[in-house]
Amino acid sequence: MPDTIRKPAVAGQFYPASGMGLVRQIEASFMSELGPGDLPEVHEHGSRRIVGVVSPHAGYVFSGATAAHAYDALASDGHPDVVVVIGVNHGHAGTHSAVQTSGAWRTPLGDLKIADDVAEAISAQLPQFQTSADAFFGEHSLEVQLPFLQYLYEEALLFVPVMMGAQDIGAARELGHAVAQALEGRDAVVVASTDMTHYQPAATARRQDQVLIDRIEALDAEGLLAERDSRRISMCGAGPVAAMLLAAGELGGTTVRSLAYSTSGDVVPGPEVVGYYAAVVLR
Repeated sequence: MPDTIRKPAVAGQFYPASGMGLVRQIEASFMSELGPGDLPEVHEHGSRRIVGVVSPHAGYVFSGATAAHAYDALASDGHPDVVVVIGVNHGHAGTHSAVQTSGAWRTPLGDLKIADDVAEAISAQLPQFQTSADAFFGEHSLEVQLPFLQYLYEEALLFVPVMMGAQDIGAARELGHAVAQALEGRDAVVVASTDMTHYQPAATARRQDQVLIDRIEALDAEGLLAERDSRRISMCGAGPVAAMLLAAGELGGTTVRSLAYSTSGDVVPGPEVVGYYAAVVLR
């Protein structure tokens, strides 16, 4: 019987391997000059208008402060029951897509349990997706989002891990619709994990990332993918963002609010940078 506990792959690399060290790193992200500047407060009776989130997935030293903006907004908005996290398959275990349908994911902060019913509903519409914990071997794009969720909500949250292989509009539409159908009637949030331009001069990265941000702010999933492809922009999670935008639209999302943009050069100056972006979709 396959293991249903997905163990951390990048603890000690992308974020600290100890629980205490991880909490300190997360809190430093919130308090950073590039972050919100304060520790988040979960408003249990928040308005719950957020249906979608864009958050980066690099090492916390580089992108944690930008991610903190997304999770600060989520905390202020209330306490969802379930979060679907969509990441990209960077190719560590092939090029497949996957949705784990049972068990939990482990981080140094403990185990975050999977919402079996939602995961199974997504899987039923996407039979080509693999369903085991092993399918996510080595992949970091989902994993780095979970400690932020655990810091906010501890164990009072269920989630669903989804990993995209194909990044085209057809795949995004299929996944977005499946997620929206599975979340119908649920108090839920869909998190898209992505970094923006990779390894370009800072001015170039900011210029071409703004083109993509304009499409995200317009809730234009097809335009986002078209611009990324036509301009050959190295945004690695365009598929997850497109799928999230489509799912959020079906779930009542009407407005995108951009929260933060930074580059790795804001942390460690250099000739080439990676771009990071945080946003929320509101109903």
